[in-house]
Amino acid sequence: MKHNFPQVDLPVEMLAWRDVTEDILNLYRQSCRLKACIFALCTEGTIKASINLMEYEIKKNDLIILMPGTIIQLNEQKEKVRLCFVGFSAHCVNGINLLQATMGSFSKIWDNPIVNVSDTVASYFVDYFALLTRISIAHPTSTAMAQSVLHSILLGINTLYARRPQNILAKSRKEEICHKFVQLVIENYMTERRAQFYADKLGISLQHLSTTVKQVTGRNVLDIISHVVIIDVKARLKSTDMTIQEIAYSLNFPSASFFGKYFKRHMGMSPLEYRISVEGYSIPPIHWRTP
Repeated sequence: MKHNFPQVDLPVEMLAWRDVTEDILNLYRQSCRLKACIFALCTEGTIKASINLMEYEIKKNDLIILMPGTIIQLNEQKEKVRLCFVGFSAHCVNGINLLQATMGSFSKIWDNPIVNVSDTVASYFVDYFALLTRISIAHPTSTAMAQSVLHSILLGINTLYARRPQNILAKSRKEEICHKFVQLVIENYMTERRAQFYADKLGISLQHLSTTVKQVTGRNVLDIISHVVIIDVKARLKSTDMTIQEIAYSLNFPSASFFGKYFKRHMGMSPLEYRISVEGYSIPPIHWRTP
């Protein structure tokens, strides 16, 4: 069954920017799922972002690797932020084998999408992205060329992860449980909102899941499940002409009335009130607690 997060792709095979503007960043203020593959480097400032529902603070010299399927939302921004980036369309990405191209680092990249690099390495990426910006502006990039560039970047990214100390990339058992839980929610939220279902899937007791999630994120299991559901509902209310009843039934709610109460409990307004509002409200991301 198709998940209805807004899908974001690129209009060309390869797109690069040396200095990302506020207008571009604002496109990601609402949660969306990437169809494209994006690499970005923060060159100034800090900004908080929710990546696959986990909150990160992006700062200078942070390299952000966003694989296709990533759910991204930019949140708080207290100062000017500058980013350079290069992205590759779904059409381009579909032509290569990401698992092979990352040479075994794919799961590490997915679990750790942000890597802080040295000033020297950051300068290499800035220069490379600037070159790709000039190329993408001056000449329409062919699929073959874009795939070649993407492959070379992935090889470099693999080298970065291979050289990272394992204790930096390693997650505790509790963090692993939380990441697997969130992934299961993303895959099953349209039909399953019972905490027991996810505990069974993980092969642990409900008490163990509840305690672990609370310790790592500060939130309870049902909060995280509803977090994902509300992201989808908001997208449908804003970007489709589905009726409230159609949305309720598509997400396996027993009735439009029950759905309306569920939405109002989490958003403070009815689905219809949200639909006619201009901006809507932002859902707070999941915070990881520092041990």
